[in-house]
Amino acid sequence: MLTVWGGATSRTLRVHWMLHELGIDYLPRLIGSRTGETQTNEFRRLNPKEKIPVLVDGDLVLTESVAIVTYLGDTYGRDSGLIPKPYSVERARYNEWASFVQMELDAHTLYVLRKHRDLADLYGAAPAAVQTAIDGFNKQVAVAEEALGIRDYLLGSAFTAADLILMTCLDWAEFYGIELSSGFAGYRTRIHQRPAFRSARKLNFSISAGA
Repeated sequence: MLTVWGGATSRTLRVHWMLHELGIDYLPRLIGSRTGETQTNEFRRLNPKEKIPVLVDGDLVLTESVAIVTYLGDTYGRDSGLIPKPYSVERARYNEWASFVQMELDAHTLYVLRKHRDLADLYGAAPAAVQTAIDGFNKQVAVAEEALGIRDYLLGSAFTAADLILMTCLDWAEFYGIELSSGFAGYRTRIHQRPAFRSARKLNFSISAGA
């Protein structure tokens, strides 16, 4: 049975959500970040980076949420449509959107807010960096809004893992008090109604996020 380590963050939600979309039974180990649980010897043997999520699939230990989501689709959902087939134009577009969201909406903006606002005691308060991150998020998320103005989902007419990755950032931004454009309203409503999203979100956030 597959095992997923981690819960209570937007990044861990991606993995739980993908598994729920695929209908795969797995063992959730819902440890939080910065709670001491990622510093245990058991966990550090899996991921010396001391980060969640982590997927264990037999002898494979895989980290980084987007890599895990993509692996799950390639390995267990080849006919699901959630991950486009390798060597296709659609796969190139998926890779493009996944990389864009992971870097421009997550690491370069929302995670800057987490570090310099939520975790200011560890990383230092940096009001200018926080405001720059908010401005950067608003600028870059407009690219996704423009794409969704001409199609239902990022890659076309069907939901894919690219939308899963984007939605975790949109919800994360709203949680942080960033006002999202009304252009996302219909898109977010459709995705929030997906049973897999609802069940995965309930599971993922059944524990409190670490400080």
